[in-house]
Amino acid sequence: MTIFRTLCLVLMYSLLLPAQAGNIGFQRQLAPDPDGAALEVAIWYPSQAPAAPLAVGAASQTVALDGAIAGGRLPLIVISHGTGGSYLSHYDTALALAQAGFIVVAPSHTGDTYLDQRRSLYIVERARHISRVLDYMLSAWPQRAAIDPGRIGMFGFSAGGFTTLVSIGGRPDMGMITPFCDDHPSHFACQLLARSQAGAELPAPGPQGRADPRIRAAVVAAPALGFSFAQGGLDGVSVPVQLWRAEDDTILPAPWYAEPVRAALPHPPEYEVVARAGHFDFLAPCSALLAARAPDICRSAPGFDRLAFHQRFNAAVVRFFREQLGDAP
Repeated sequence: MTIFRTLCLVLMYSLLLPAQAGNIGFQRQLAPDPDGAALEVAIWYPSQAPAAPLAVGAASQTVALDGAIAGGRLPLIVISHGTGGSYLSHYDTALALAQAGFIVVAPSHTGDTYLDQRRSLYIVERARHISRVLDYMLSAWPQRAAIDPGRIGMFGFSAGGFTTLVSIGGRPDMGMITPFCDDHPSHFACQLLARSQAGAELPAPGPQGRADPRIRAAVVAAPALGFSFAQGGLDGVSVPVQLWRAEDDTILPAPWYAEPVRAALPHPPEYEVVARAGHFDFLAPCSALLAARAPDICRSAPGFDRLAFHQRFNAAVVRFFREQLGDAP
């Protein structure tokens, strides 16, 4: 199975995760994007409405579908998935955050999902998606009065990690990609570029960015194109960052991705290297069915307990956002 096909199975992966209990509301909405197609989003939030199993594809979440939101002045977290994923790619982390009192919204990035990768090379435009989602949540979502607009955070994995860095003030130099790929043609981003039939799809060279000042804290896991921030590209980042790297990541291998980000951030991030973890270990533990269908996503190194790691990982993400944004009232 190729890496690209493996990433396209991320949606299947997310739909087969074990259900989690709790009073959590769940919605699916459309966030308008004046510059492109409307963005499909999933929203999780605290609710006192009765929860029930809800079929989502091949699996079930125990949630209150469209249930009333519980509480007010709640912090908001936006999640950005990796290449070939969807708004469900990190739903275990979304559930953990919602259980802790956060509202969580996750878009499916147009043209970079399991169904459609036609705009996978347009990675810089993903930050626009995030801003449009925040616009929707703060100005049009029916439950928007429950959000504290001064307490917004962001979580991103892989291409979503790159998106997060741009959204908090990073300015990647896209002109570094071609010479990097000349030297590292086997890396995932370089393989993605090589498969493109239209050279015009490569982002324009030079520093680019689209910061959203509403985002006050960020969690970044295994960021894609980290090397593109190496020469002052993160000088404009002032918010606190929690940065994660998988020790045995073969998709975005050391030292070209998380390490340049750590070095370029003007304020030292909270940083952790997950021993023996691979790239896909940041995705939630697989069900037996998914493990049989997508072993490349689900296979961890011998002795690595992905379930135990995710209990610790989700707890650390919740703790970080609580420290940086404050607890829900």
